[in-house]
Amino acid sequence: MAQGNLMVMPRRAVFEGGKRLHELNLINTGQDTARYAISLTHYRMKDDGAFEEIDSTAPDASFADKYVRFFPRNVVLGPGEAQSVRIQLTQTGKLLPGEYRSHLYFRAVPNESPLGQEPAGADAGVAVRLVPVFGISIPVIIRVGERNTEVSLSAAPLEMADPATPLLNLSLHRKGNMSVYGNITIEHVSPAGAVTKVGSVQGLAVYTPNLVRHVKIALANTAGVNYSRGKLRIEYKEPPEAGAASLAQTQLPLTGNALQN
Repeated sequence: MAQGNLMVMPRRAVFEGGKRLHELNLINTGQDTARYAISLTHYRMKDDGAFEEIDSTAPDASFADKYVRFFPRNVVLGPGEAQSVRIQLTQTGKLLPGEYRSHLYFRAVPNESPLGQEPAGADAGVAVRLVPVFGISIPVIIRVGERNTEVSLSAAPLEMADPATPLLNLSLHRKGNMSVYGNITIEHVSPAGAVTKVGSVQGLAVYTPNLVRHVKIALANTAGVNYSRGKLRIEYKEPPEAGAASLAQTQLPLTGNALQN
């Protein structure tokens, strides 16, 4: 996961199965030295996958911030320089079964001008200097007890984003006590049985307490694929590092106007 000139790997920290320590790698991919302040915050996912910041009094939310500590809290990285951030569990003995989530937030701290330094053109009037500030966050998740989470998929008929790009409207339905996370693969199966990969989404999550997530996926306008015939085969799988187990599958029969190359 990268934004601005900061790369963070991995992009999730999940504590389960007795794991009590995670190590993140930060890399400054820019050409200048940069400073980042690190803190914990809370977000809730909307049904369309967007995030909104919430406070600790939000209903139906279980936060992880009281049960993790991290070091360091500020990082200065030169161009191409890397550093690790350690996240450790603490005081988790009384946690009830379920999932607890907060987000580790990395905020770029802009360089301040020396005191008394005037911006260019100050003698000609009022000068305004806008300094963009960006941030990147990753979820920190604590899972306690057995998972009973299930997920299913439902797909609506295709729509056209433009004359050459069909869109798949897909919904992920979650039930159970914990979130789900995985990759979507979409294949077109022709009436003759020819299989062509036409779309994918990496790192798609449905976080608690959400029960559904809606996503629009642009499909490839691939030569020989006729989106008015055959079917789409859609699969949601765990990422390879988690075992690549299949979480859900569905099929969408194709009818309507042809899109053929």
